[in-house]
Order: sequence, then structure tokens, then C-alpha cells
Amino acid sequence: MRMSVIGCGYLGAVHAAAMASIGHEVIGIDVDGRKIDALSKGEAPFFEPGLKDLLRDGIASGRLRFSTESADAEGSTVHFIGVGTPQQAGGYAADLTYVDKAVTDLLPHLRPGDVVAGKSTVPVGTAAQLAARIAPTGATLIWNPEFLREGWAVQDTIDPDRLVVGVPDGEDGQRAAQLMRDVFYPAVAKGTPFLVTDYATAELVKVAANAFLATKISFINAMAEIAEVTGADVTQLADAIGHDVRIGRRFLGAGIGFGGGCLPKDIRAFSARAEELGKGESVAFLREVDAINLRRRERAVQLVVDGLGGSVHGKRVAVLGAAFKPHSDDIRDSPALDAAVRLHGLGAAVIVTDPQAIENARRAHPQLTYVTDRDSALRGADAVLVVTEWDEYRRELDPAHVSALTDGRVVIDGRNCLDSAAWRAAGWHYYGMGRP
Repeated sequence: MRMSVIGCGYLGAVHAAAMASIGHEVIGIDVDGRKIDALSKGEAPFFEPGLKDLLRDGIASGRLRFSTESADAEGSTVHFIGVGTPQQAGGYAADLTYVDKAVTDLLPHLRPGDVVAGKSTVPVGTAAQLAARIAPTGATLIWNPEFLREGWAVQDTIDPDRLVVGVPDGEDGQRAAQLMRDVFYPAVAKGTPFLVTDYATAELVKVAANAFLATKISFINAMAEIAEVTGADVTQLADAIGHDVRIGRRFLGAGIGFGGGCLPKDIRAFSARAEELGKGESVAFLREVDAINLRRRERAVQLVVDGLGGSVHGKRVAVLGAAFKPHSDDIRDSPALDAAVRLHGLGAAVIVTDPQAIENARRAHPQLTYVTDRDSALRGADAVLVVTEWDEYRRELDPAHVSALTDGRVVIDGRNCLDSAAWRAAGWHYYGMGRP
């Protein structure tokens, strides 16, 4: 069917390309002319494995095109809204400016029977307000939250682990739900769970999932704090409790903590919305989840300071990683860059490298020194800080090879992803997060 995707940032660009790949005719719309020009040439404006090929295939097939004009959405049966909802300046709440504008621009082009599908992460209650604005056009609003993992977003869109659709009561809601089954037919046909809910539940699903994942990460990092003062090993602790099927091992990796454009701002916005609803106490623990996460960044920096004898002033520190996670060039709220900036502020000569995120990092923090080659970053370093678990750091970093490049033998494993025994055997002073 024909569909539009309003907003061609990370979510929208991936969604548009994925929908075209399964056979739909898609028009992606964004106000950023440079972004649209790049996408129209099959160039991804950010790094995401598989996206470039998907864009080029969609454009070559004629099923995918991009525009800056809202009027080009006219004639589509389904209109996806995938614009950003950043954290408000000076507050925790979500900024809905882009969502509101997307709906305003779309209203003149809606027809009776159209379906507007919100995918942006919004505070609970937003969909009901937007539905009231859309109702006079005869179109139906539904909420279809996304659950993309950066680095696996293409796969997660084409082959999701579940589909959630929040619809209004009555025949319009039932019809819209059936239409969404058709939109995601390949996934539905293979038995992917398809959950039809009300608006509020669909809005809560995304923030609740992110809150749970953030809590699980911060829980093991809280255990790391205890391990550090007792001599316990948090990685062995995580292995032991992870064997409990009620707990599981995933997301129990202690380290420098989470970042990115979703988890930090989503748990803060969730807290702010709960306060507005008079139920702030229900998610009060999320404030501590956030605080634990930020403390781990401070701890990683302190380990560098300790490893270098109490001061990093004038010392050369190689920081391996700039993106907040591997397989991405996203530096939003990146723990890696946060640590690098803090070390620079303490007087260290910080050399940052990353396979994909260097240009984004340089624009955000030009005061740091960047190199694209890993070995160039390591050469002459007094200490090495591993903060993004790219394979070339996690699997391919040989301690003997690194020894031939660096001046010092201090390695801080900000992700607990290195073989501590191998590094110590090679003569390194190894410091993990929550490890003896």
C-alpha cells in the first residue's frame, strides 16, 4: 500500500526503507533539506548496518522516495509519525514540539479512512489529545511504538519480536488494527505476536520496557559498587544470578553504564509524567537508576586517575570508543565521550578513536584529539580506557601488540569486555568495573 513516514531521522529513515523493502510504496518527509537530499541519493545520514543497501534498493525499485513537502503525504493510506521527542531544555519532560508540528502539517492532507500511526516515544496521554485533533478529518489515530535497537534497527523493523498497536474503541479501531496487520504482513504471517491495546497501554509499553532495561543495567552497576568495596567480582556475580530463569543474564553487564538517545531521556520523561499524574512515587526509583548510571562514568574516570598514580595531568590517555554503543555512530549522552571530556578537564591529553563516530564526536567536542586508526590512538599512551565494546577492542585487542605501542601498562576496562587474566599475564595493570 502507499504510506508516508513523517520525520526521517534515525527512526523514520529506517522505517521508511524497511517498509519499502517489504513491498510498500513509501514517501519519507522531513523539513531538513540536506537530510532529504542525502536520503534521495541512497546515502544514510547516520551509520546503521544494512541501511544503505536498503535505501538504494528502495530508490532503485521506485518504491521509496523522499521529500520536504508535507503535501506529498497526500494519497497515502497510512501515515507514520516518527519524529524525535527530546528532553526539554532545563527539565526532564519530553519535548513534543516536533510531534505537534508533524500532526499540524499533516492535517490538511488527511482523508476519511486514513490511518495515522504514531511511532514516536511520547508521554502517556498524548495519543488521546492528538486523536481529538485528527478526528474531524475522518482519519483514525493509532499508536504503534517502536522497539529498535541501534545497530540492529533494520532487522528489528522487518522482523520485530512483537508488534503493539494502540487503537480507539469501535469499528474504526478494529479496521485500523487490521490495516496494520496488512502493513506488517510478513512478520504477522510468521507468527510474530500482534498485540492490540488501548492508547495508554501502547504509549506505556515503550517507556516501561526502557525503564525496565535501564533498571536492570543500573542494578548490576549498583552491585558493582558493592563489589568494589568488598573484593567481589561483579561479572561472576552476574553469571551466577543470570542462571536464574526469572532473572536472565542479558543486560547484566556491569560497566560504565548506558547512554544514547532513548534510555536516559525516556526514564527522565517517564518520571516527569508520573509526577504530572500525581504518581511520582510509583517510579521514584528511576531517579536512583539515573544517578547510579551517571556515577559509573565518574568511577571509570577515577580508575584512570588511580591507575596513573593519582593524577592524569599531562598524561596521554587513549580512549577506545566514542559512540554510546557498538554498531552505531550515535554519540547522544555517550558515556565514552563523557569520560573523555572529564579526563580532558583534569589535564590529560586525550586521544579518542572509534570506527564510526569520530566526525559526530568532533563536532560535539572539538577540544579533544581524534584519530581514526586504533593503533595511532594507542601509540605513546600512558593509559588505555576501553569504553565502547566494538569487536576490534573487545575481541581483537591483543595485549602484547598494545604493549609494543604504549608507554604505560595501565588499562581500564569500562565495559568488562577484556580478558583480565590475559592482560595481567602480559604485564598490564588491569582495572575493571566492579572487579578485583
